[in-house]
Amino acid sequence: MTEAQHPKLEELIATLERLRAPGGCAWDREQTHESLVRYLIEETHELVEAIETGDDAELIEELGDVLYQVVFHSDIAAEAGRFTLEDVAAHMNAKMIGRHPHVFGTAVAETADDVMAVWDELKRAEKPSRSSTLDGVPQGMPSLLLADKLLGKGGSVSPSGAWSSESDLGEFLLATVAAAREQGFDAERALRGALRGLQEEIRAAE
Repeated sequence: MTEAQHPKLEELIATLERLRAPGGCAWDREQTHESLVRYLIEETHELVEAIETGDDAELIEELGDVLYQVVFHSDIAAEAGRFTLEDVAAHMNAKMIGRHPHVFGTAVAETADDVMAVWDELKRAEKPSRSSTLDGVPQGMPSLLLADKLLGKGGSVSPSGAWSSESDLGEFLLATVAAAREQGFDAERALRGALRGLQEEIRAAE
């Protein structure tokens, strides 16, 4: 046998398998895909915070926590005979190769915008059952990310304001939330309400 290419990753997989094996950890044995959702969300937010404000040590820790969630979910599925971590990796590898024909094939995409156009076209071809450009957009995304995603899908909203930097924009958004709070409005609920209306308009236009 050849030496493992990623020995520490193999150790992590073995550790998780040991924890979930008979005689291992009772808590780990009891977990399901559903029960782990809250931890996946928490770990993802902690990773985002580490990217924005942390150092390499924090980034390593939080990337590890997210990686552990992937290994955990895969082990649960493997025990049930559904799929394995290898299946997850194989699917992702095939997906990335297929979505990058300008690297692994003969297509040409010289700019980042060209790459995204190819990506979107291939994604539509892979999922012909989707009847709307909004199908597959996760509604649980943070509202500002969801707003940006929907506008990128063809939403039409008249812009207002101009800022010289993201810092200025951040101050404007913070002041908007503060004004909403002062007047007794829920800024998150208000934005999500507007996004529901935008999605209705996009679907009607389609």
